[in-house]
Amino acid sequence: MSSADSAPESTPDLGALLDSWTFQLRVERKSPNTIRGYRTGVERFLEWARETGNEPVLDRPTVAAFMVHLLDSGAEPSTAATRHLALRRFSAWLCEEGETTVDDLLNSKPPKIDTKIVPTLSEEQLSALVKATQGTNFRDRRDEAIVRLMIETGMRAGEVVDLHLDDIDLTRGLVLVRKSKTGKGRIVPIGPHTVRAIDRYIRHRRRHDRAGSKDLWLGEQQKQFGYYGLYRTLLRRAESAGIRDFHPHVLRHTAAHRWLAAGGSEGGLMSVAGWSQRGMIDRYAAHAAASRAADEARNLNLGDL
Repeated sequence: MSSADSAPESTPDLGALLDSWTFQLRVERKSPNTIRGYRTGVERFLEWARETGNEPVLDRPTVAAFMVHLLDSGAEPSTAATRHLALRRFSAWLCEEGETTVDDLLNSKPPKIDTKIVPTLSEEQLSALVKATQGTNFRDRRDEAIVRLMIETGMRAGEVVDLHLDDIDLTRGLVLVRKSKTGKGRIVPIGPHTVRAIDRYIRHRRRHDRAGSKDLWLGEQQKQFGYYGLYRTLLRRAESAGIRDFHPHVLRHTAAHRWLAAGGSEGGLMSVAGWSQRGMIDRYAAHAAASRAADEARNLNLGDL
């Protein structure tokens, strides 16, 4: 048997293969955030192996030791699970490409994720956040439109950033999300207040130096308006509104809470939010369920003896 026909080495250079894996992820049309997360998971594993003197082998004992390290270092179980998923996907690809002979991580289980209730914003906080965007300049008009859109629809930050100008149908009150985190597009309805805010922004946008851009959201002057621009913008407005410990993702949780608290159906929420699995309702709406249970308990007055 020639050397070319021999079995691959049992321990390939994982770091050297990361770019090749990235090419495959792009072919699969994974989102930039997903690709970044997968790469980060493998990179953290390789860093840990170098620092601890462990052989960077994708087998169950080594990966389990890495998971223990993450959890003992204070990482959230969800973070450890994300790292575990990245290593599993990388291991599967290595086997498919013939870089390894066996996928040792096949069917391996990630760390158990605790169910956490994520706090949501109150109606008073939401009003304060909208009020913090009030003004007539370009930045104010843009930020109010973004804030109202995210509060009403619960769209992911990445989906908001990726919107194009022709994705907005103000006449019918619809927003087209071309590609979500799950790879599926959807139509998201918006109400009169959000329509008005976006209309005001678009009219102001026509005077922008980059008005011809296909991107809906524009930065000031010639600057691009990407995810980190959105993050900084929302953080600045939240600070002005007096909202502490704010993260843009809280708006998605809040939108789910408000939908269900207002009597909206779970099926409708799944459609608008872009969820294909029923379990996402439990994850995102746990706070709404706890709040409704508290209201119900108060109404029952079971403590009146």
